[in-house]
Amino acid sequence: MENSSDEESGISDSEIEEYAEKPYQALRTGNYKVWSLKGNLRCPFCAGKKKQEYALKDLHQHASGVAKGASHRSAKQKATHLALAKFLEVDLGFKPIQTSQPAEAEPQPNESKEKEIFCWPWMGIVVNILEDAKTAKQLADSGSLVKFFSKYRPLGVEVFNNEQEQTANAVVQFEKDMTGYKNLLNFEKSFQVVCHSKEEWIANKGSLGSNIYGWVACADDYHSEGKIGEYLRKNTELKALSDIFQQGKQACETIVNLANEIDLQNQNMVEMESMVNEKAMSLSRMVEEKEELQQIFYAEIQKMQQMARDHVGKILQEREKMMHELDAKRKELDRRTRELSKCEVITVRERQKLEKEKQQNDERNKSLYMASMEQQKADENVLRLVEKQKREQEEALKKILQLEKELDAKQKLQLEIEELKGKLEITKHLGNDDDAAVQKKLKMLTEELNEKIEKMNSLEDLNQVLMVKQRQSNDELQPARKELITGLSGILQSNRTNIGVKRMGEINPKAFETECKERFTGDEVQIKASEESTLWQEKLTDPAWHPFKITEIDGKTKEVIDEQDENLKRLKEKWGAEVYETVAAALLEINEYNPSGRYPVNELWNFKEGRKATVKEVVSYVFKNLRAKRKR
Repeated sequence: MENSSDEESGISDSEIEEYAEKPYQALRTGNYKVWSLKGNLRCPFCAGKKKQEYALKDLHQHASGVAKGASHRSAKQKATHLALAKFLEVDLGFKPIQTSQPAEAEPQPNESKEKEIFCWPWMGIVVNILEDAKTAKQLADSGSLVKFFSKYRPLGVEVFNNEQEQTANAVVQFEKDMTGYKNLLNFEKSFQVVCHSKEEWIANKGSLGSNIYGWVACADDYHSEGKIGEYLRKNTELKALSDIFQQGKQACETIVNLANEIDLQNQNMVEMESMVNEKAMSLSRMVEEKEELQQIFYAEIQKMQQMARDHVGKILQEREKMMHELDAKRKELDRRTRELSKCEVITVRERQKLEKEKQQNDERNKSLYMASMEQQKADENVLRLVEKQKREQEEALKKILQLEKELDAKQKLQLEIEELKGKLEITKHLGNDDDAAVQKKLKMLTEELNEKIEKMNSLEDLNQVLMVKQRQSNDELQPARKELITGLSGILQSNRTNIGVKRMGEINPKAFETECKERFTGDEVQIKASEESTLWQEKLTDPAWHPFKITEIDGKTKEVIDEQDENLKRLKEKWGAEVYETVAAALLEINEYNPSGRYPVNELWNFKEGRKATVKEVVSYVFKNLRAKRKR
């Protein structure tokens, strides 16, 4: 429901009654609803309040109280509640009990009225309309008469001029509801009070003077001759008052039932549209996350390919360098052999020595040749392994691309299924069981939905197979990672290397040592630093101390250090920011790697980049060190 009054600018207290006319008309036309879906009365201008169910008396009391206004009430609130009180009194027929004067009774038909036949819709008759002597203005036109009788709220006035007598008669039209009936009775009573009713008009037929007479149109007026009778026979019908009241009551009940049913259907439609929109937004978020993961994956693939190319280039360069060194040594041995063969052997010992050196040179030459052959074979094996790794990476890339295509197709199918479900539900609620076209469309949508669901199930099975294969690959890497951590703990447990084993959750005592050097001297530096680092390491292992808080970063909840924790605040005040950052880093590590046990654990670490090292990086680094040791 649109609330057009919310868009209006502020009003002053002097404009309340004028401004109240707009919300009053909106209440009459149904833009503001005082009936809830359960059939209870509610205040349409206090939708956010807890109390939403009122009796008619209580709702009128609420509206009147706000309209009279307290100091904190705005002029707009007073105006809207004044319109609500007026609507309850005028349109719903509620009459508040007043202490100073008796409440005006509802118009109740007496026995004579019930038996009397009226023209329906309600009509009033005005005769002997002459020029107004005071203003010298002719009243015999519709606009003037509507203004003249405005307090009775006529729908319109039909004027019939009598040129011979220079007078005019008129038929005043009223609304069909109880409000119109009440206004009609007040219209007739105004003439009866001044003795200008129908009886006086008949009695004073010869001496009417300049007075106008009026009454309610009944059966004798309907059958009368002249323009008024013709107009009434053409535009009205004769009905008893009891029949009119019964018909109005049935019509009101029908309208209320239809309005409730429409409100219920509209609410169901809104709920279904909300569900469809929610599903569409969820799928859109999934697509965005998939695209982000895809970009990260492509970046990692490119990085791995570049690393593989660099590794192969380094191997080829080392092979070429070794080949040059072997050729140089072979040439040197040949030169020395030629020199030895040319030298004259003076003594047997020298000759034997020369023979022995020749044999040693031959053996060394043979060993160098065998080493060169072995190196060549090793290089060929490395090239084959590189090619094999490249093929495996290409196959893995193809599988991952296939998986992404299947995921895209699955997500597209899910979106289509949700849209079809939404269309199907809307068609079910809007359609009629007897409407053949709607049934045919419903059947087509159901068949299309079943086909999409079967296709999505087949894609789901394929996706599960690919996910199982990927999970098996990850499971195979975990034991290898644990073996590397166990075997390399004593070899690479140092942050002086690029790749090594790091104790996650262990406080680095260097920060305490640096701070203690500025405060203490001699052996007291190491003793105090050791005491403080040990003390805070024990606090880290205490499960009762959990200085973390949950916060939302980039739309995701994350656990971060609570800087308002008393222990951390005292630490920062006593030892400074550097020690605080060291303890906070150890807290984050132990909360990530071992939150249940609360003790430090070993992890393969890339000290150069400050992150967890991959199995491939560790193996590459170990083999590189072994080759360096072999060269030395």
